[in-house]
Amino acid sequence: MKSSLVRILMNKLILFFVFLMLSTIGFAQKNSKIEIGTIDSISSKILNENRKIWIHLPKSAQNTGFAKQKYPVVYLLDGDGHFSSVVGIIEELSEVNGNTNCPEMIVVGITNTNRNRDLTPTHSEVDLPFVPKNLSEQSGGGEKFADFLEKELIPYIDARYPTAPYKTLVGHSFGGLTVMNILTNYTSLFNSYVSIDPSMWWDHDQFLKETTKKLAAKNLTNISLFLAAANTMDDNMDVIKVRKDTTAFTRHIRAILNLNDFLKEHKKSNLNYDYKYYNEDNHGSVPLIATYDAFRFIFKFNQLKLSIPEQINFNAAVFTKIEKHYIDVSKHLGYKVYVPENVVNNFAYQSLGKKDLEFAGYLFRLNVANYPQSPNVYDSLGDFYEASGDKKNAIANYEKVLAMDKNFPETKGKLDKLLK
Repeated sequence: MKSSLVRILMNKLILFFVFLMLSTIGFAQKNSKIEIGTIDSISSKILNENRKIWIHLPKSAQNTGFAKQKYPVVYLLDGDGHFSSVVGIIEELSEVNGNTNCPEMIVVGITNTNRNRDLTPTHSEVDLPFVPKNLSEQSGGGEKFADFLEKELIPYIDARYPTAPYKTLVGHSFGGLTVMNILTNYTSLFNSYVSIDPSMWWDHDQFLKETTKKLAAKNLTNISLFLAAANTMDDNMDVIKVRKDTTAFTRHIRAILNLNDFLKEHKKSNLNYDYKYYNEDNHGSVPLIATYDAFRFIFKFNQLKLSIPEQINFNAAVFTKIEKHYIDVSKHLGYKVYVPENVVNNFAYQSLGKKDLEFAGYLFRLNVANYPQSPNVYDSLGDFYEASGDKKNAIANYEKVLAMDKNFPETKGKLDKLLK
């Protein structure tokens, strides 16, 4: 291998690892500002109003040097309140330090215009101290809101962003109530649901009764639900004592406990279900930790576990293990998930550095097959051909890169050198 080519390959590896290190920063940096998303809007005929939505795209979707992948979507109720924390959790679990605890995902934060209207699934008469007159008068717009999600917002997002079919709905308090309503009455609209300290006491406890009745008759195969309960009790109360209490102020947690009892006992539905009680968190603090735990539960199949020796002594057997892992991930998500481009690229350069040209060539070509819209895969394949002494194919691939992106880093310099 020529010394100049060694430098090129080393620079390529350095750039790759710099990319990985920068990815741990988490949020995009533009014009000396840290940005985690953009504001979009949709004009809703169903709700008769314009709705602002906050959008976060994974960094790999923002980086033109990598493939135009598609991503699962998290729809987040009360988006203006929880957007930054949910984006941070997802980036930490999917990108930082090479974590694969959940997939990289698009986040759609749904901001409120009339929360009491949209996030209450039925009309409730006055129910003091929880439902005063003004809330009662506004309540019951949840069905229209569900129609808005199904017929307007989700199609809008799918048409404009690189979405995969897998969708998750996350909600807290009235948002958690909405999550349970959509799970019950619009079951197939989302693949997984996160209901955090939901207001299951709604409508004088009638909503809970109707929910359990309807869920008892449903087949929930391939649906996941994470239910969280906060400690909303006085210090002299616990989850055992509270079940015997009859005061209004414990209705909130008693309703959640009753819902959990039903979901644990009703196993015929085949629901993938988990529940957690957070003794040290109150109604306001629970969303952060519950969202983290929910994603760990729902996407536990996504974590790729490689030992340090497997990472250092990478070979065909290790890559076979990686491929099998993503076959399993594909089964869970319901669509084909390829081994990520940067993962394949990293191991391809490792193999090239070890002068295992046959296996390195296989990996570089695999990336081209899986990610044909990415200039980076052709640039890397060009490096492989140059290292192999195949000048003609190296030139052809570098030219293809520049045809796709004339400003792709370093490619022009490598091409000019070969053409001299």
